[in-house]
Amino acid sequence: MLSRNFRLQKVGDINWLQKNYDFSKISFYIDELIILDITGSKRNPELFCETLKKLTKGCFVPICAGGGVRTVEYARKLLRSGADKISINTSLFTQPKFVHELASEFGQQCVVASVDIKEKNLNGYEIKIESGSQQVKGNLIDLFKIIDNGEVGELYLNSIDRDGTGQGYLFPILDFLPPEFTIPVIMAGGAGNAQHFEDGLNDRRIDAVATAHLFNFIGDGLQQARNNLIFKGVELAKWPSVEVFHKNI
Repeated sequence: MLSRNFRLQKVGDINWLQKNYDFSKISFYIDELIILDITGSKRNPELFCETLKKLTKGCFVPICAGGGVRTVEYARKLLRSGADKISINTSLFTQPKFVHELASEFGQQCVVASVDIKEKNLNGYEIKIESGSQQVKGNLIDLFKIIDNGEVGELYLNSIDRDGTGQGYLFPILDFLPPEFTIPVIMAGGAGNAQHFEDGLNDRRIDAVATAHLFNFIGDGLQQARNNLIFKGVELAKWPSVEVFHKNI
C-alpha cells in the first residue's frame, strides 16, 4: 500500500514487494526496518505473519512489526515471524494493562510506541488512533507523559498531515514533548530527500529518522541519501557494500 495522509492506494502484491523492496539489500542502507499492517478492519494476522517471514528473509537489521497488536499471543507470533520489536498504537491509550504485560513479557526495549499526530483545525494538534479514525482526548503533553512510563523503548512519531507528501518533517509537533521526556524519538512522515533526513538528525530532540517514500526504496535513492549524509559528517553506521558482503560469506 502507498499511503498519503493515511489514504491508501494499492501498488502491488507480495511478489511486487519482494521484487522492488529487496530488504536483504535495503538493510545495508538502513539501521532498522519498520513493517506495519495498515489494512485496518480487514486485517489477517496469519497472512501478515507469513508475509513478514518472506519479506524479512536475509535482512540483518532489527525489525519492528505492528498493526492491530492487542494481545501478547499475537506479539509473540510476530516475534517468531522475524520481528525484533513490536509497534503498538491504539493500545497505548486503550489498553494500558496490555502495554505493561508486553513490557513484562518481552522487555521495554521490545515495545515501540507508534503515535500518529494530526493538525486540528489550525489550532494545535491531536493524537489519532484506530488507523487515524479516532481522536484521543486530552492535553497532548499529558498524553506523551503517559507513554513515558518506563514500559516503552522508543517513540515512532508520525505526522498524518505530512505522510507520503515528501515535504519534510513536521517539527512543531516535537514542541509538545515534555522537557523531561526520556524515550528515543524516531521521526516519521514527510521525508522526501536526504536534506530532510539531515534536518531531522540535526534536531537534538530526534534520535532517528524514518521514511516510507517509494522513490527512496526503488532504485538507489536510499543508498545515495545515506552516502550523502555520511559524506556531510552525519554519524551513521558504515557497512561494506552488498557485493563485498556476499563475496565474503
